[in-house]
Amino acid sequence: MKRKGRALLILWAGFSVVLLVMTLSPGVRAQAGGPVYTNDGRLQQPQGFRHWKFVGAMVTPNGLNGGKAGFPEFHNVYIEQANFDAYQKNGVFPEGTVIVKELTLTRNSTYPDGSTDEASGRGFFEGEPNGLDVTVKDSKRFAGTNNWGFFNFGHHAQPYAESSKESSKAECAGCHAAGASKTDMTWVQFYPNLRSKN
Repeated sequence: MKRKGRALLILWAGFSVVLLVMTLSPGVRAQAGGPVYTNDGRLQQPQGFRHWKFVGAMVTPNGLNGGKAGFPEFHNVYIEQANFDAYQKNGVFPEGTVIVKELTLTRNSTYPDGSTDEASGRGFFEGEPNGLDVTVKDSKRFAGTNNWGFFNFGHHAQPYAESSKESSKAECAGCHAAGASKTDMTWVQFYPNLRSKN
């Protein structure tokens, strides 16, 4: 009986240590490969996103927008492969999906519209990274913004912020709701890789 009691005590002590480590860990994962939050609810910067599925890029340069484009950079968009596959199959992103948009400046503009001449001709070419925005799907956490949370890790040269609080509805979600509510709050129309079933 004493052995059994001692074994239970050791088991309970081990369980308590595991619980303590989990409680003190710096982030809480929503799911494997999904978002990671700090203990105060800030989203941690996704790691390794440039190795995810590259969905596409668009550019809205200042030169074509009266010198005042809202986002004058290229928008390079990345999604983890499993979530990309799920969207192509079902037309809906699964809970825990993380979408990363990295902004890059146009390169070496030599014309007033921001374009430049390169070997392939005159056009807009990518320069240096200049910002990081992230969206996360979580119907419980972000019910007030159509199930998606929006985060800004800085619109400037690297390094970006290590974590970000959720952006206000006016900053991001409102525009997505107005223009992309039928495609799960994501601008699918700009990304042929998402629209394609191949």
